[in-house]
Amino acid sequence: MSPSVRAVLALGANVGHRAATLHAAVEALAGTDGITVEAVSTFVETAPVGAVPDQPDFLNAVVLARTDLDPHALLAAAHAVEAGLGLDRSTKVPDGPRPVDVDVVTSGETVVDEDGLVLPHPRAHERDFVLGPWLELDPEAVLPGPHGGRVADLLRALREGTA
Repeated sequence: MSPSVRAVLALGANVGHRAATLHAAVEALAGTDGITVEAVSTFVETAPVGAVPDQPDFLNAVVLARTDLDPHALLAAAHAVEAGLGLDRSTKVPDGPRPVDVDVVTSGETVVDEDGLVLPHPRAHERDFVLGPWLELDPEAVLPGPHGGRVADLLRALREGTA
């Protein structure tokens, strides 16, 4: 086990009962050994991002948690929550429709780029549906890493088109 750190997780769903699925994901995270859910953002509806057309809008949220899991174990826990709620990662289409997505955005200040694990999440700085809910929960939040900075500044730049 690692020392306890703050983790940021991004949740999304655009298939099935989206809100119920996000609530179930939060409950599953809270029920995972080594994870303590501290706060959950407002759920926000967003258009899909990416190259897959004609899919339903997403419902997204951000979870702030404390964890003593190392980043690999935290990612495995996120994948276990996804699987428990019906996501088959072997058939998941990138940017396509899905019953649930649980992404690890940050795990403490860890910056890593390995096969299967990139922290902070490589597109977090480009995602209003991550930055906005995160800022709601933590107005002083900072995204670590090469594309990092104060979340408020990243969100402002993104919305102004200067990112």
